[in-house]
Amino acid sequence: MNVTTSTLPLTVADVDASREFFRTHLGYEVAMAADGFASLTRGAADPAADIVLLRTGTEVLPPEQRHRRAEGVILAFTVSGLDAEERRLREAGAPITMPLREEPWGERLFQMTDPNGIVVQLVEWVTPADPA
Repeated sequence: MNVTTSTLPLTVADVDASREFFRTHLGYEVAMAADGFASLTRGAADPAADIVLLRTGTEVLPPEQRHRRAEGVILAFTVSGLDAEERRLREAGAPITMPLREEPWGERLFQMTDPNGIVVQLVEWVTPADPA
């Protein structure tokens, strides 16, 4: 198998709200959109997963999936320059729901939550002071 692209489909109540969150705060662009649907990308050169937003209840999904929601999903992006990203997003009014912190094992992270409850976590790995 040769994976050429990764796409994360998310079923949400308000496609427009999530679309604007990902565009405004995370640099996604709309590749295509229709009523109750948006396909977002950061471009072929960016390794971030593409995102497809589907409105809850849409009939393109199998009946057993139509009313599931993406609420509670944590979408994590490993980035460089985490401090600058946290500052940029905070100054832009992004909904930061977990402040920047560093875990003992070397993970630095913070989280935002989009209007539909999708948690976006930005992570940067550092060498822990005490590897034990």
